[in-house]
Amino acid sequence: MLSPEPHSEVATDGDPVWIVPLPRHSHYDHVRLKRVFVDDGTRHQVVMVDASKLLQCANRDDTDYVLKSVDDWHAGKVRGIREFLDPDNARIPEMPYVTITQRKRRSLMGWLGIEHEGVVAFRNGQHRARYLAYAGAEIFPVEVAEREAELLISLCGVNRP
Repeated sequence: MLSPEPHSEVATDGDPVWIVPLPRHSHYDHVRLKRVFVDDGTRHQVVMVDASKLLQCANRDDTDYVLKSVDDWHAGKVRGIREFLDPDNARIPEMPYVTITQRKRRSLMGWLGIEHEGVVAFRNGQHRARYLAYAGAEIFPVEVAEREAELLISLCGVNRP
């Protein structure tokens, strides 16, 4: 069962802010996130993602920048991201910004061109995404180029009954 879905509010500067509940976090119960690209002409879209699906796709990224789980971070890194995301801060952090592609799955069926899997790469916000999931966020917003939004929705989007 998915936790309560994030909702949006409007900041004092008029831009939307997404409130993401953190049910397993002892320091605060939510975070606020804003868009990376606020200008409508940037051709980016906000997509609500299932945290576990997104991170599963991100773990397939074969570049050299896939983070370990939060449990493996040093204490200073954990404290730093916790302070950065603190909703009492005046500055509202940006939501993660991702790209997504699809590749043949490494299996016999993949070699036959039948099975595919999603691969997410973070342009920005990988620490935020992993920490949000660690703190219990099952759903949160990310920003993606419009041309990749449908693929992200199909592979990592929130499926509600």
